[in-house]
Amino acid sequence: MGLFDSLAKNALGGMLGGSKQDPAAMLSGLLNEAGGLQGMMAQFEKAGMGEVFSSWVGTGANQPLTADQMQNAIGADSLQGLAGKLGMNVNTVLPLLTQFLPQVIDKLTPHGHIHENNPSGGQIQSVLTSVISSGLGGLFGGGR
Repeated sequence: MGLFDSLAKNALGGMLGGSKQDPAAMLSGLLNEAGGLQGMMAQFEKAGMGEVFSSWVGTGANQPLTADQMQNAIGADSLQGLAGKLGMNVNTVLPLLTQFLPQVIDKLTPHGHIHENNPSGGQIQSVLTSVISSGLGGLFGGGR
């Protein structure tokens, strides 16, 4: 494991309140509960935010969304379940999910379409590490 991988894992653990749960496994569970990436896309479309989700899958800029929009798309029960697994409050998990889910979806769909509907936990871990490493690299003048 490289320096940035180690820093990323520690940073992610810190952001998640030192949770003993594996964030990649929990995100994988959230995707599986939704029916994979296509199921999650359908949830966002149903909530009127299909265009936002499509921007994450596409090759252009990722459109942002608010925490309320994320909660409407993901669903209160799913968010509560995720927060419970993390041992955190929904109000803590929601901003993290709002910040990182667009980047994770973007990196899981590098060619602008959903190639693999159900990415593995390993793929999700790799993407999370990459997203966090990029953020940490930016703190030190790198990560572009």
